[in-house]
Amino acid sequence: MNAPIGVIDSGVGGLTVAKQIMNVLPEETIYYIGDTARCPYGSRDRQEVLTYTWQMASVLEKMNIKMLVIACNTATAVALRSLQKNLSIPVIGVINAGARAAEKKTKRNEIVVLATEGTIKSGAYEDALLSLSTKAKIIPLACPTFVPLVESGEYEGQFAFDLVEKGLKPLTNKKFDTVILGCTHYPIIQHHIEKVVGPDVHVLSSAEETAKEVKELLTYEHKLNTSGKKPEHIFFATGSVPIFRTIAENWLKKSHLDIRRIKL
Repeated sequence: MNAPIGVIDSGVGGLTVAKQIMNVLPEETIYYIGDTARCPYGSRDRQEVLTYTWQMASVLEKMNIKMLVIACNTATAVALRSLQKNLSIPVIGVINAGARAAEKKTKRNEIVVLATEGTIKSGAYEDALLSLSTKAKIIPLACPTFVPLVESGEYEGQFAFDLVEKGLKPLTNKKFDTVILGCTHYPIIQHHIEKVVGPDVHVLSSAEETAKEVKELLTYEHKLNTSGKKPEHIFFATGSVPIFRTIAENWLKKSHLDIRRIKL
C-alpha cells in the first residue's frame, strides 16, 4: 500500500522516531509534522495538548496516511486513546514501546524515567511499566530545560553538557540501572545523558521499539509498501524552516530534504 506513514511531534524530537522507521522500513514514505512554533508541549495543559495533537492528526488524515505515529510522549499520554477511538487508521504512541524496551533491559527493576512535566504528571510511564512488571521501582524526573535545548539546535558542547548535568542532579545517590528517555527529543542529547549517569546504566530510547511496532502492525494489516517506488518524505514545521532543516539534515544524515512551513 503506497500511502505515507504519518508522524507527529511537538517539534524536532520525533525525528528520532522517524529515523528508526526509515531504518526498519526504508521503502516507506513518511509525512512528518513538527509543531515547532508551539513547542514544548510538556508545560502546557491537557486540553491544549489534545487540541494541538488533533490539529496535526487531522491535517495528515486529509493527506491519506495509512497509519499515525504520535512521536511525542506528552501527546501520547494525553491524546492516544482519543485518536485511536476516532480515527479509522491505526494509531500508536511511544510510551508503551519505551516501557517494553526498559523492561527487557533492566536487571534490577530500578528504572528512571526522564520526561517532560506533562508526561511525568500523567503517570503514563508508571502505568505502562507496572503493567509489565509489578516489581518495577520507578524514579520519575521532569527535565523541562532539555526540549528547549534541543529545539535551539545548540545541543553540542560544554554549555549543553552543563545544562544536562544540572537537570540530572536529583539522581545523585539514587540507585538505578536503566534510564528511559521519555521524550523523543532526548535521544539527540543522549551522549550527554550517558556521560552523566555513567557506563553501567542502560539509556534507552523508545524509537527502535516504536519502529518495530510500526512494521509489525503494517505487516499484520497487509499495508506495507510493495510498489517499488522510492519514498518521498515530506516534513512540515509550524516554526522556522531553516532551524528545522539544520537539525533534521544533521540527525537524519540526509541532505535536500523536502521541508515545508505549515500553519495549523
